[in-house]
Amino acid sequence: MARDPSTLGRLDDWDGVRAVVAGFGASGAAAVDNLLHLGAEVTALAENARPEILERAELLEVLGAQIDIHTGATETLPEDVDVVVTSPGFRPDSPLIRAATARGIPVWGEPELAWRLRDPQRPAPWLCVTGTNGKTTTVQMLESILRAAGLRAVAAGNVGLPLTEVVMDPDPYDVVAVELSSFQLHYTSSMAAESAAVLNVADDHVDWHGTMAAYAADKGRIYQGVQRACVYNVADPVTEQLVRDADVVEGARAIGFTLGTPAVGMVGVVEDVLADRAFVEERRTSAAELGTLDDLPSTAPHVVANALAAAALARSHGVAPAAVRDGLRAFRLGGHRIAVVAERNGITWVDDSKATNPHAAASSLSAYDSVVWIAGGLAKGARFEELVERTRDRLRAAVLIGQDRQLIADALARHAPDVPVIEVTPGETGPVDGADLMARVVAAAAAAAQAGDTVLLAPGCASMDQFTDYAARGDAFAAAVRAATG
Repeated sequence: MARDPSTLGRLDDWDGVRAVVAGFGASGAAAVDNLLHLGAEVTALAENARPEILERAELLEVLGAQIDIHTGATETLPEDVDVVVTSPGFRPDSPLIRAATARGIPVWGEPELAWRLRDPQRPAPWLCVTGTNGKTTTVQMLESILRAAGLRAVAAGNVGLPLTEVVMDPDPYDVVAVELSSFQLHYTSSMAAESAAVLNVADDHVDWHGTMAAYAADKGRIYQGVQRACVYNVADPVTEQLVRDADVVEGARAIGFTLGTPAVGMVGVVEDVLADRAFVEERRTSAAELGTLDDLPSTAPHVVANALAAAALARSHGVAPAAVRDGLRAFRLGGHRIAVVAERNGITWVDDSKATNPHAAASSLSAYDSVVWIAGGLAKGARFEELVERTRDRLRAAVLIGQDRQLIADALARHAPDVPVIEVTPGETGPVDGADLMARVVAAAAAAAQAGDTVLLAPGCASMDQFTDYAARGDAFAAAVRAATG
């Protein structure tokens, strides 16, 4: 007899619940493992037979899961299914999801499953972050701050541990710093954060969501049911509108973050001080110091904005100003995020391969006065007109690579016709590996750069047309720069 999983939690017996888990990455495997632990019957579907996938499959099959890994495995939904737990890779119009929707079967993402499996005696609150760019940095900053406050905290979700692992840990966490993508948020329904932030909303993943409006709406789901604070970006009106549209708990506050002087109810910057005029009693006449710009790993505008958002979320949870400062001092940026690779002959070489969309690239470009910009790859439906218009006065030259480089070349021709453009193509002599490609990119950039310039890899595009991922692209760039500069 079918059972309704929507009524069940971690203390219930899931015996007889028939679950399908689509996708077999880290979060999918964690979902399978914990559903089996609860007593559900689990079928796991995947199409990619990479070694790590097969290794997970072997272990979970021993635990009792039915595993189906082959091309086409996710095209058909099995009969007699009570719930589908999907990875973010499955679009709403994919055959599996459409079949579940047509049959009235609930479709959850792994974060939604995790939310339902929290310990009712000690349900650690979630401080959630989304946005087109900056999510991972902000969540990791938040984790560092929470730990500086003496809390057992962890970064999880779209970064770090899968959320089902976190909530099922026998040693409960005090609080969880949660990164959520728009894909994950699309498949949430009951999740309600203690506080949440949308950092920014810009062109990205339109190919998945269908329209920018749908993409923004899914970002806005993070605010639904918020109990304490909806943190938004004062410089991005879309984020403020998402707060206005959200259905929150009575008494939840809207808290803005700004790179300028904060108004009442905001956090911002006064000279070189990170200032809080939101979580102090006398906020109309005073502010709390949360640290200084010198406490941050970079003073690039987007890094400062991320720090302010993390600080606002931590302060909403009751963290003291001194712990915010200590957590920010202890934080280090992850790899391929505005990382200085070399400085030689007055030229600085910077790897920001993580800038995989135009909004991220624009943020990176805005941190430097004169740039030789290395860009291109897979645009994912994004456009570059606004980016070029905003940053053209900073551009010494552009070196373009990748499948969609012509989109950027066209935007430069329209809005920055005086900027020299060099295209580096795979060539006519056969395939070119990443090392060879980047050696020629670096040579082209070196020829264009002058003393005082920054050569910046901020592609504004995904990497998978020419590299395994953004990290491989950044590694190839760094290796080529070191070889060229010694």
